[in-house]
Amino acid sequence: MFLLRWRWLRAAGLVGASALGFGALRWALGRTPQPEYVRRDPTRLWRWKNLLVSFVHSVVAGVWAVAGVWRIPGGIFADLVHASSPSGHLLLCVSAGYFIHDSLDIIVCHQSRASWEYLVHHAMAVTGLFSGIYLERFVAAGLVSLFVEVSNIFLTMRMMMRLGRLPFHTFYEVNKYVNLVMYFLFRLFPQAYLTWYFVRFVEMRGQGAFLMVNLVLLDGMILVYFSRLLRSDFCPDTRKQGPDSERKFLND
Repeated sequence: MFLLRWRWLRAAGLVGASALGFGALRWALGRTPQPEYVRRDPTRLWRWKNLLVSFVHSVVAGVWAVAGVWRIPGGIFADLVHASSPSGHLLLCVSAGYFIHDSLDIIVCHQSRASWEYLVHHAMAVTGLFSGIYLERFVAAGLVSLFVEVSNIFLTMRMMMRLGRLPFHTFYEVNKYVNLVMYFLFRLFPQAYLTWYFVRFVEMRGQGAFLMVNLVLLDGMILVYFSRLLRSDFCPDTRKQGPDSERKFLND
């Protein structure tokens, strides 16, 4: 019993330290130069800083998740329920801390109304990661779900170029197609595999049922984001610009 409590306290400490670490990172990155167009508006400035932190998390978590699959004994795809490793467990703690930090950043900076869908996403992500952290089951599934961060690297670069109106047209055009490929490889495919695995092998009760509900909701959100991406980058004439479009957290 004492050992179990110690593990839970240690995990809580790691999650809390991660959230504080990303807060310190935001403060440090906020001292870096920003594009002139971003500096003109407080909302754009907040969004720029938020995306900088998101970019760092995507690079770290994406590379870590992909590299971490090779450290799972017996292979990660053989058993997504019980397969685990200390490195994978630590990554879940770090990412849970990031999602907590980002949620607090949105709330404290009064961006909840424009970013409510991200708060919903973060709530599902944190509860799903906590499930793996404290019950030490589905750690491998959590690693696969974090493959999405590889896709987020290119998605965040896209968003920052649009937000700052950076004069990198050629780079944007190249990144547009790379982003689409990465979306398929590291977002749609892993999510589809996880959904198939849960339907096929996971008992739909308790933790398994809870995570399955999370997966289905995330499936829907990912498809909506994908449709937005296609409309924005490949069918721009179909976009509907409203008076609040400039204030949206995510530029379609």
